[in-house]
Amino acid sequence: MEGVRRSAESERLRNFRAIAHCAPTACVSAKRGLLIMLCPNCQGEFSTIEAIIAHLNAQSTCWPSDARPQELPVPPAFRRGNTSHTPATGHRHPRSGYIFGTGKNMLDKLEDDEYAYRRRANPYYPFPDEGEWQLGKFLVENLTQTQIDKFLKLKWFNTRPRPSFTSKDQLLGWMDALPCFTEWKVSNLEFTGYKTTQPIELIWRDALDVVKQLFSDPTFANHMTFDPYIVETGGQREYGDYMSADMAWKIQDHLPVGATQVPIILGSDKTPVTRVTGGLEMHPVFITIGNIDSEVRSKATLRAWRCVGYMPIVKFKVHPDYQTILQARLWHKCMDLIFANLKAAASEGCFMPDPFRHLRYVFTPLIAHVCDLPEASMIAAVSKNASPVTMATQKEFGDGILHPPRTGRHTLQLIIDLCKTIDPWDLDKFQKAAKAIYLSGVHMPFWHDWKYACPSVFLAGEILHTGHKFFFDHPLNWIKETVGNHELDARFTVQHKRVGMRHFAKGVSHVKQMTGREHRDIQRTIVASIAGAAPPRFIHAIRALIDFIYLAQNPVHSPDSLKSMAQALSDFHSFKDAIIDAEARRGKGGAKEDFYIPKLELLQSFCSTVERLGSLMQFSADVTERLLITHCKDLFVRTSRQSKDFALQCVRILNRQESMEIFDLFALLHSRGALLVNAIHAEDEDVTTTNPALSWVSRVLPDEVKSVHGPRPVRNHFLKGILSGDALTAFQLNVTPDYKSLSLVDIRTKYSLPDFDIALSSFIRHSSQSTGEDTLWDGRHGRFSTWNKFRLQLRSSFQPRIIMPSRVIQAYPPSDIFPFGNCDTVLVDTMGDDGQTRSRVAQVRLIFQPMIQRGSNLDLPTYLSTPLLYIQFFHFITSPHEQPELAMWSVERTYVQDNAGNRYRHGAVVPVTDITHAVELIPCFGEKAASGVSSATCLESYERFLLNNFADKESYQSFSTEFV
Repeated sequence: MEGVRRSAESERLRNFRAIAHCAPTACVSAKRGLLIMLCPNCQGEFSTIEAIIAHLNAQSTCWPSDARPQELPVPPAFRRGNTSHTPATGHRHPRSGYIFGTGKNMLDKLEDDEYAYRRRANPYYPFPDEGEWQLGKFLVENLTQTQIDKFLKLKWFNTRPRPSFTSKDQLLGWMDALPCFTEWKVSNLEFTGYKTTQPIELIWRDALDVVKQLFSDPTFANHMTFDPYIVETGGQREYGDYMSADMAWKIQDHLPVGATQVPIILGSDKTPVTRVTGGLEMHPVFITIGNIDSEVRSKATLRAWRCVGYMPIVKFKVHPDYQTILQARLWHKCMDLIFANLKAAASEGCFMPDPFRHLRYVFTPLIAHVCDLPEASMIAAVSKNASPVTMATQKEFGDGILHPPRTGRHTLQLIIDLCKTIDPWDLDKFQKAAKAIYLSGVHMPFWHDWKYACPSVFLAGEILHTGHKFFFDHPLNWIKETVGNHELDARFTVQHKRVGMRHFAKGVSHVKQMTGREHRDIQRTIVASIAGAAPPRFIHAIRALIDFIYLAQNPVHSPDSLKSMAQALSDFHSFKDAIIDAEARRGKGGAKEDFYIPKLELLQSFCSTVERLGSLMQFSADVTERLLITHCKDLFVRTSRQSKDFALQCVRILNRQESMEIFDLFALLHSRGALLVNAIHAEDEDVTTTNPALSWVSRVLPDEVKSVHGPRPVRNHFLKGILSGDALTAFQLNVTPDYKSLSLVDIRTKYSLPDFDIALSSFIRHSSQSTGEDTLWDGRHGRFSTWNKFRLQLRSSFQPRIIMPSRVIQAYPPSDIFPFGNCDTVLVDTMGDDGQTRSRVAQVRLIFQPMIQRGSNLDLPTYLSTPLLYIQFFHFITSPHEQPELAMWSVERTYVQDNAGNRYRHGAVVPVTDITHAVELIPCFGEKAASGVSSATCLESYERFLLNNFADKESYQSFSTEFV
């Protein structure tokens, strides 16, 4: 307790001490006690932003009219592509996004470097040429310093030219001489009155400088939005990225005329990234901006997120009861230091160039902080038994009610009132009093002076932890208790394997820790897998939660989808008593009869978060967890792991890494004479890649696309593949078939298809009648090419411009491993007797195309000139309404009987273009999965199946109750 109780006077002076930080580059200055604004072009003095606007619009302006923009980028919500049948309408905010002049974008500023004059002759200076630059970059990125020296001393160089750098010191010196945009630094902090086991060293850089770099990065030019907008499709409001949501519009209403929002999104994870350094721990903080499209922000390798600080996690020499509160206060003070200038810009604004070199009057509100629940509680300064976003407390977590928001104003007032009666540095008394009113004991949260920042808003609904990890920690455990581990594993192991989908060959019960992707893969089949093994009301509760998690992942929402989300969560609360009745919710003391689960309470805020901030997927922690590897864990392995100068080593490595990344693109463009401005690309075309750097280089330097790292484009089969009649589906088969020339008898034998000739003859007869094309080609004497698989490609059901990755449809013949063949299931359009087109489920047994023998003068008719499929049908036996706990269609094998009374599966030949979707069938297991069945035989061993509408998020909407 020593050092906790101090006199009020001395404790008032206690605080952190750190190196000074610069004031933001602002457009506001003081003169003779008055606030004035400076024109960003001529530095003229004006009293208001309206006066600057009038000045720039005057005829004698300091900004020539020929330098003004002729075109601005269109928000992605308005770019629908040529295939969309639902055009978008809407409007931008009328007072936002004015342009105030011309500045320099990020790459332009690299030309201000002290060695810029040398790079006019040699773009790769200090390296003599591109080859040595690439060699040096490879060595620094992949080898340790000792390994670099060993490489340069190899005898291999005795007979070959050596690189210009002769030692690792010279190489690293050259890398350190590259231009750097936002340099890292180390601040030594002191926590007066409390000693620590290690010095407090904060590795950080000014967040405002990082935001300027992101906002002016020309790589993202065609993937940025600068104005709030409202978009409607089919009479429904759309909520996509932040700029399409309510919060962006409301904040813009309160900003000066012409201002541009640069919404700040933070991410942090308290996973230690430096455990290799003898006990030192640092937790990273990341930043991005909401102007960048969420599809780009969602990929860690695209550099839309930047690290701005490594928070020191030190051990204080105090009683363990005070360790957490002191560490939390240290974290908040470090955040206050890193974001001080960014908070000033949120209040006062500053001029900032965008990727097109246009100067904008920028404000930087904090709109989201991506983190897990414990960190959200620390950020909101509330205790663990209270929600960080609503007024709910522990006993209200499972009540299914949306409680009022826990606003930042409310929390700050509680802290102020508490500080009036108890000294915040009297940790014992203050902490106890704080917990009594559901506070954590943090008395100066970093967001307290960040304009427009409120924890109930910026602690946005987060899918990875609140959705997927919640499912793993709770619903999956309820299922294990109800169904039993052995039975649950048996149902997962026998499911049919599909290419590109995770198959749990050993079951799911034994896994103690999973990634977010594995959580999703279990959710994909869990509802159908437990059918028959759990009470219907229990299944209904689980399905409602999975419905909610799937709907929450929509990249675009509408009022209807939000109603569906709210209804799904309401259904769970209506049926959750079945979980208690099954004694599935258990703790250390046995069965529990409550739902005091903090993450369950957070789900109540998801719908309102979508309306305020847009789609939840743009705030998923998937990307920040990936950033821990790409930006942190791999990085610190390159230090010498000596704690005495660890922080300085980190600073050098961090500066070097970012310099190399930016210089690589700069030198490539500069050496080829390309412009450093990424021109607006307004063509309404299909999207196959979300790699902005690759898109830019492919347009201006198509021969250099291999120089760009990151996600590669999705192969677009709509360009050269076979298209369906409505051009919404593309198909691709290998040029060389797996079997080049089989006879009809060969096919019947190899593929075990006794009625293939009957089905083919029926197809030829009906096609001839419908098209009027007769043929003399006779399948009995013809030859066939066959394939074991084909690819099916669709457009996104949410955003038709986006081409989805193709899906593989298998049709392998019987073998030792697959005694009945390895054949996938699809949805196919068929013509009924009444002339109406209907969707049916079928299994693809053969992919083939008739051939014309060499020397023959026959011509194949159109209907035999494209690939065909032999399929075997299923028929629907129950609808989702008949099984409300599952809300799935169930199907059964279709059989026919010949004249001799023999019963066999109903097969037919159809064009490959009649296929509309790949589908997944899960056997109707009943109360217990059958023994002797494996994943290789399950589709052949069972007769009844559930059509799994959770197979993937794209088809989830398609398999609604109206699709048949």
